[in-house]
Amino acid sequence: MISILALGSCAEPETGREPTGLETLSLASVEPKIVLPGTVIQIEGSSFLDQPLGISSLRLSGQIDGRSATVDLPATFVDFESMTVDVTDDTFTALGADEGTFTGLLSVMVNYVPEGTSFFTPPLDGSIEFRRTLDPVLSDATRQGAIYVNSNIDLEGSGFLLGGGEGTTFAVVEGCTVPVDGNACGPSSRSEIPIEPATAFSRTRATFPFSPHISGISGGRFEGRLHLENVMPDGSRASSEEIPVAYDLLETTVTAIGDGGSVGQYIDIEGGGFVGADDGITLMELEGEFFPKNSVGGVPVTGLSFIPEYVDGNTMRFIVNEQDALATGLQDLGGIRYAEGTFEGTMQPVVSFNNENVTGAAAPISFEIRPVKQVVWVQFTPAYVESLRAFGIRALDQRLRDRILEVMRRDYQTINVELRDAEPEDFAEFTILEINGPDVNGLGLLGYDNTSGKDVDNQRLSDRIGGVNAVTQEVDGYPGYGGVFIESLMAFSEHPPPGTPASDIGNPLFDDIFDEFRPDRGRPVNSDDEIGGGIPVITSGANCPTQDRQLQAACAVWALGSLIGTTASHELGHALGLADPSNLTRFHNLGDGDKRLMDSGGVRPFEERAELMGQGPSVFCDSAYEYLRRILPSGEPELDIERPFC
Repeated sequence: MISILALGSCAEPETGREPTGLETLSLASVEPKIVLPGTVIQIEGSSFLDQPLGISSLRLSGQIDGRSATVDLPATFVDFESMTVDVTDDTFTALGADEGTFTGLLSVMVNYVPEGTSFFTPPLDGSIEFRRTLDPVLSDATRQGAIYVNSNIDLEGSGFLLGGGEGTTFAVVEGCTVPVDGNACGPSSRSEIPIEPATAFSRTRATFPFSPHISGISGGRFEGRLHLENVMPDGSRASSEEIPVAYDLLETTVTAIGDGGSVGQYIDIEGGGFVGADDGITLMELEGEFFPKNSVGGVPVTGLSFIPEYVDGNTMRFIVNEQDALATGLQDLGGIRYAEGTFEGTMQPVVSFNNENVTGAAAPISFEIRPVKQVVWVQFTPAYVESLRAFGIRALDQRLRDRILEVMRRDYQTINVELRDAEPEDFAEFTILEINGPDVNGLGLLGYDNTSGKDVDNQRLSDRIGGVNAVTQEVDGYPGYGGVFIESLMAFSEHPPPGTPASDIGNPLFDDIFDEFRPDRGRPVNSDDEIGGGIPVITSGANCPTQDRQLQAACAVWALGSLIGTTASHELGHALGLADPSNLTRFHNLGDGDKRLMDSGGVRPFEERAELMGQGPSVFCDSAYEYLRRILPSGEPELDIERPFC
């Protein structure tokens, strides 16, 4: 064990020592505060490392029920801001206690493998209660009122289990239902419904849905009793006291619908009494008319029935698609991809559970259909972050991401492409474009579109430029791993790091920009560079390179962000059917043009890619831009810029 006296972050590297990436190691939170065998402890902080670079532990140093203890619990890397600790029987053995409460200091220890040294986060004062079992206590619940089937019932108490390996807390509901216009209770029922914490890690507040298994899906009044049961992994049970409950059950209804969407997008349906998953089916019947924008009269839409995706008892959602009756009705308007207008009509829910069928009232609704949009999740992988070390600007990761997205959004301006840096939740169909570190193919590629075949007119909205595509492997003989590979950009150096595939594209300007920060040539950017005004954000590369270190760091962000951003725009262009959609075997513009984004890599000079020395930015050539505007219409006017011939 390392002495508790060693606690404290190594905030700055020693003189002459390369930064490790652990200089900003910190700990923000450790949850939950009560743990059992099977609990997964969640650790939040910053600058965590994965193996093989770092081996991490959660260190507890203090007292367990009055006895001094220092214990290291192995932690598993999730990402650079989070790790987990699995609580097992071995954890209790390490504590030297069957149960107990730890109080003292919590810190993360990272053994930095290359040096064989340990780094610690600044410690947090805290406590963790270690328990073998928990007994549930139910102090309050939503006891009465008007609800829908699958409405959430709120619970308050203590000793709730969080699920997973530590066991599950069930709401046990017993009782019977008096039907609408009835006088007598129907058959009694008993149902066990898993509860969900109201907030992350809460053991005192939770909810459970009033499942159709309790009283069916018809209206009426339920009267019964409620208690909680903790079921441990070994099957043992502990019960709370029982309380009476009563609810008036309302008929399934639709109350609202989202304002609309384009192909591949979700439209939410709000209401109550919805069922789904393993608890029955909710079908929606749609009747009405579609009114095209800038047209007189509507297109009838009748007989459209579909089963939306069940979210919860109050929310369902459906995907605007090209197969249903609505899409069929819009074929004469060029198809639902390019239709633009408003649907007005009614939506009626039909709910089925076991042998029951209930039809709710038809509700008036209205929603828009919009032209097709290509949503792209630009996914920055952990390998990308680690590869920034080679350039010496890992500390400027967020600024670099901002510059990459700025470049891509400029390249696709007035084209209906939406670039995001987080996974979309409102679209079912979207493309993933991975920004990676090394070229896993081992070929030194700057980027590779490994999607299947040339997608003329962008028929596929959910491509993945990344991962391994076995179909593409067969076709072109490449190992098949796609994405953008930032380490390959080191080939632009006249003295690239060892292991960089040989090339003839070395450029002294690259070294003028990056040698200042490369760990093998200079000093990487660190917190000292933010002192005295900090690193500026520049809007042009006109003054790059420079002798001023802070401005040079801004130049490095500008240049590398331009290199990665234009490469990413180029690979996305391939996935959209470029270049030359009329030729299925041609993937780049012919010849060597000036500032053409879809030219082959060998004819695109470094200065143009990095947007330095007055060169660049590259753009889509004339007919390519017209093609993109046709397949992804945005409604915005064309950009008034001169475009090269294709």
